[in-house]
Amino acid sequence: MADKKKDRDSKSGKKRRKPAEPLPAAIAPTVDAPQIETAFGSFDLDDAVLPEWVEREALASDGYPYDEPIKDKLYEEELEQLQVELVKLQRHVIETGMRLVLVFEGRDAAGKGGSIFAFRQYLNPRAARLVALPKPTETERGQWYFQRYIAHLPTGGEMVLFDRSWYNRAGVEPVMGFCTPEEHRAFLAAVPAFEQMLIDGGIVFFKFWLNIGQVTQLKRFFERRHNPLKIWKLSPIDYKAMHSWDAYTQARDRMFEATHNSVTPWSVVRSNDKRRARLNIIRHVLATLDYSGKDANVVRKPDPSILNGPQILE
Repeated sequence: MADKKKDRDSKSGKKRRKPAEPLPAAIAPTVDAPQIETAFGSFDLDDAVLPEWVEREALASDGYPYDEPIKDKLYEEELEQLQVELVKLQRHVIETGMRLVLVFEGRDAAGKGGSIFAFRQYLNPRAARLVALPKPTETERGQWYFQRYIAHLPTGGEMVLFDRSWYNRAGVEPVMGFCTPEEHRAFLAAVPAFEQMLIDGGIVFFKFWLNIGQVTQLKRFFERRHNPLKIWKLSPIDYKAMHSWDAYTQARDRMFEATHNSVTPWSVVRSNDKRRARLNIIRHVLATLDYSGKDANVVRKPDPSILNGPQILE
């Protein structure tokens, strides 16, 4: 039967997509993924063959403004130049005692970790700390909600990059039922005052929301599900999130309405092309801050069609 199918594909000129290799049993998921219905077709994450429509539609999903990913050579050249500028910025931060906080939030598989890696790659890790907290302990659940995050804020001369943050209570917690509606409402009401305290205390503060289209997310989930080196990135929460796209969108929009302001604005980053997103995040930070030796030919303003305020999603 398989041979007949192969013959039909050959005669029609249709090239069959090569299935992914099965994962070793020791790391293979033990729970079946849900099947997702989209405007383009159905999607089964456990199927070892990526549907052609996912590959075709991923980059353009959610109105992404570019038809092609950035070229490898251009990306590598620009990233290196920007990373040199980041080294200059870190020296300035250390010498002046600046305290810098960068919060990275966004859809699952939006590229938060890769953006943080590109930012920190050639910085002194002692003065450019990554904070990626696990789920709260019983003790932490009994504390003031912001308390466990405050412990990780920077001292003088430090940058701290949060891979997810207190904004868990604006997205995953209400959508997945990990907090009550009352706790969600109280959080959104408290955030502006909490972040104002950070600013008043002398912290320089950036908030990035990495946004991707639904088809892009499905493609990245597939890459995680069928790659033994990436499977650790896929969690049961991701499986549940696949059926909660609209709920996450509503939570995101409510978060922007409550927490985007002139003092602590959100920078929304279109991240279907992760590499363009990384370049523009770094550009935004460098263009915003003054530091010795800044190269104006390298530090240009970010592309407004890639990084902008929440209005970019309208």
